[in-house]
Amino acid sequence: MSLIHALILGLVEGISEFLPISSTGHLILVSYLLQIQETDFVKSFEIIIQLGAILAVLALYWKTLFKNWEVFKRVLVAFIPTGIIGLAFYKIVKNYLLGSTTVVLWSLLIGGILIIIFELLHKEKPEDIEDIQKISYKQSLLIGVFQSIAIIPGVSRSAATIIGGLLLRLKRKTIVEFSFLLAIPTMAAATGLDLVKNYHQFSSTNIWPLIVGFVTSFIVALFSIKFLLRFVQNHTFIPFGIYRIALVLLFLAIIL
Repeated sequence: MSLIHALILGLVEGISEFLPISSTGHLILVSYLLQIQETDFVKSFEIIIQLGAILAVLALYWKTLFKNWEVFKRVLVAFIPTGIIGLAFYKIVKNYLLGSTTVVLWSLLIGGILIIIFELLHKEKPEDIEDIQKISYKQSLLIGVFQSIAIIPGVSRSAATIIGGLLLRLKRKTIVEFSFLLAIPTMAAATGLDLVKNYHQFSSTNIWPLIVGFVTSFIVALFSIKFLLRFVQNHTFIPFGIYRIALVLLFLAIIL
């Protein structure tokens, strides 16, 4: 992997991590178009640079997470299902799903359709939960279950979490911010697990692409987070659903 490739993938990760469009799916499709060989290192690279984007959340929300015990507890509870399911299916995802353009395309397409249908039917109510501290532990756990669906590449961790929260009657801005916070333990655990299992793949020859992708994703994600918070104040996620469908059609048009 060249430094240019690492820079491009870092940009893609930083832009797409928190939008309901699947950062992993985008990384797989862009890697395919750039003809980057899908080695074990590349798969680990795609996981690890996501931590760069997550550190952007930590930079913006560390006070909310670490100085508010009630918020911290709810994030930990929501992480439990993802931690268990992610650990149980790690080998299957890494060996068979991660890197599969077919899985990504189907996930993007079906997810895009579901997002549009959901948004056309969903109506926010005045009594919907506005404060993260008022989310019950049961709701937190269920949000974590929704997030777990995103172990399938192309589903989008952000989309699954946000739609799950909206179904559980959280206000849009509230579940978006909770999704940001939940990403911290989720991606830290995913990166840590991958490093433990695949540390032998890293050497002095591939450390620089990793650094470039990591730093780029961190910087770009800072702007992506702020964009999404402004966007959700006056918009639904229908444009992202349309984008997902259009992306699938465009990708198929390019490769066919």
